[in-house]
Amino acid sequence: MNKAILMGRLTRDPEVRYSQGENAMAIARYTVAVDRRFAKDNQQSADFINCVCFGKSAEFAEKWLKQGIKICITGRIQTGSYTNKEDVKVYTTEVVVEDQEFAESKRNQEGASGIPTPANANADGFMSIPDGVEDELPFR
Repeated sequence: MNKAILMGRLTRDPEVRYSQGENAMAIARYTVAVDRRFAKDNQQSADFINCVCFGKSAEFAEKWLKQGIKICITGRIQTGSYTNKEDVKVYTTEVVVEDQEFAESKRNQEGASGIPTPANANADGFMSIPDGVEDELPFR
């Protein structure tokens, strides 16, 4: 069984390209920084895992994933190789993403990225509604 489950933060915005041809398909590539469980000499360390996704998953990545966002992905590990311009064989390893989802709330993402929350938001994240507006609402 080839199954990978990763949780980490995007190191940069996804790079999205579209295949050529009649049925163009989105292809997104991004790198996830995954903290190692144990570190040597009390130094925090991470692994940087290359990921690729296709089709609707790639379109989702293009629209919603940004640098610094914490995500959880599942997929499979794929290896390959190619010969570069200097005639040297290069080996590759990446995770082909089958599922991706946010691993923290939007509120935590905004707090971590320095984006301010609305001034009229309560501590629970909801905005306060002024008194007397219930009669103006289009639904009850």
